[in-house]
Amino acid sequence: MTDENRGHFAKKHQPGAKANPDIEVALRQRASGGELPCALAFKIASDLNVAPKEVGRVADLLEMRLTKCQLGLFGYQPAKRIVQPADQVSEDLERAIRERLKDGRLPCTSAWSIANDLGLRKMEVSSACQALGIKISSCQIGAF
Repeated sequence: MTDENRGHFAKKHQPGAKANPDIEVALRQRASGGELPCALAFKIASDLNVAPKEVGRVADLLEMRLTKCQLGLFGYQPAKRIVQPADQVSEDLERAIRERLKDGRLPCTSAWSIANDLGLRKMEVSSACQALGIKISSCQIGAF
């Protein structure tokens, strides 16, 4: 993490917010280089039986950068996102996406659910959203 990017993640939260000590220990032991990949955030959340958003909140308080979104939306180098619009979107996938829109956007949890329900990779759903001009919202670990 560069110096210019340090010191802003914790500002998303209340002044004086405290980190869950169990999550803090897990993050310090398992995250490296001040970065927390999305998949690791979910693994820690599962291991500690806490919400992924709480792991993301503690990562923010520790000024860790959230990386490698499983939907391909953020945290990659050199480009920030790696998801590309799908060449085509099946009717079933488009219907599933459109049925779960909230305020014109697809919540991250819904994208994961659609992938699971249709037997797709998560990034196939985000790629379809890109092709359809639909934004994904409400990151489960709090990146957006």
